[in-house]
Amino acid sequence: MHSLSFPSSSSTLIPSLSVFNSSKPKKLTRLQSHYLSPKPKLLSFSTKQSDVSRQRAFSISSSSPPEETVSMVDFHEKDWSFLESMDSEQNQKLEKIIKAGEVTESSRVLVSISSEGFVDRLVESSPCQLLLIVHDSLFVLACVKEKYDKVKCWQGELIYVPEKWSPIDVVFLYFLPALPFGLDEVFKTLSQCCSSGARVVISHPQGREGLKQQRKEFSDVVVSDLPDDSTLRSVAKKHSFELTQFVDEQGLYLAVLKFSKQ
Repeated sequence: MHSLSFPSSSSTLIPSLSVFNSSKPKKLTRLQSHYLSPKPKLLSFSTKQSDVSRQRAFSISSSSPPEETVSMVDFHEKDWSFLESMDSEQNQKLEKIIKAGEVTESSRVLVSISSEGFVDRLVESSPCQLLLIVHDSLFVLACVKEKYDKVKCWQGELIYVPEKWSPIDVVFLYFLPALPFGLDEVFKTLSQCCSSGARVVISHPQGREGLKQQRKEFSDVVVSDLPDDSTLRSVAKKHSFELTQFVDEQGLYLAVLKFSKQ
């Protein structure tokens, strides 16, 4: 598991690890995301796409001679493009999901496994004190960081997010079925980083039927189902979360929970 944090400055889009040189790379764009023009000792991103799997593969390599190489890390991108199509013509549903979070200007917000479209809508409609995007995809995070310098981006798994961004007031679990953890572990993690009264919003703009189809087509990404009412209520209660709203319709899944810190 490689957990990478993106700094807030627009001077770099590359996560700040000790193996990175401090030279300033060019910003990634959708058309130029295949590489960063290398400078001496500058690490570069490269992407390649299989005709069969359509998965992007990110690799980090150094332009320095082999004997000066410190370490190599390969990032194998999964195909997250279906999250963007999930947002198309879904504006009213996205608004409903965001509204459920009750974000204010003083809120500290965490979004886990979202699309760029959802982030765009959230930034435009809901100014907040802190917006942290957590995602498995380095590509998605780079695109978000390019557009929104003040947005914090962290590459890795939800249960390993550093405590430095706590306490969190609003959590959007935009695509819960992509998390490779049990519901109990997810809520245990959230109970340790949420403020008293924090709201957790679990959603899917296409509901269970949409998820069922996605699981057939993207089995490497969609690893679990959406929890039903009783399961969600039971697991959440163990970690001091109360289910306050639950919508499980053909075209929308929306669950809102409130945290009562003990």
